[in-house]
Amino acid sequence: MGRGLSAEEKRTKLLEIFRESKDIFQLKELEKCAPKMKGIVAQSVKEVLQSLVDDGFVQADKIGSANFFWSFPSQSGAVLSGKLEQAKEQLTALNAEVTSAREAIERERAARIDSAERTTHLGTLASLKTRVAEMGHELDAYALADPAKVEEKRATMEAARECATRNTGTCRMIAAGLTHTQTTL
Repeated sequence: MGRGLSAEEKRTKLLEIFRESKDIFQLKELEKCAPKMKGIVAQSVKEVLQSLVDDGFVQADKIGSANFFWSFPSQSGAVLSGKLEQAKEQLTALNAEVTSAREAIERERAARIDSAERTTHLGTLASLKTRVAEMGHELDAYALADPAKVEEKRATMEAARECATRNTGTCRMIAAGLTHTQTTL
């Protein structure tokens, strides 16, 4: 048995039904004729049809309680022309942004005059950044001996010890009670 149709193949074949027949259909009619005419599984017709409607290749209208679907051959050309126009507008806007960014870069470069003083300051900045990173690592090493953290750990350990002592005492009382109960039985 052959493989099923891809989603794009189903869309193309369903559109062919509209274009070849130049007719108006209801969903049930399409679900009956699509498997026979184009090999589209009836269960997928509704989903494929909805995607075509969403993309503007098929028109839909509700008349009374019935939904009707149709597509004219010129319709896909109009849809594609609209998408092309939208893409051209986006391209123009993006090109304007690129030009603006390039101009800003050039203005900033012009404002930064290379001098011995600037080079010295950049070197100082780099060495200070390195020193800050080193001090951050040193501070992290001292954090293990931070008196506040040590006190917090000590308090936590003391609370855990007290809890364990209470629980051990309770366990001894329960064990003693069970032993006493077992001997009285």
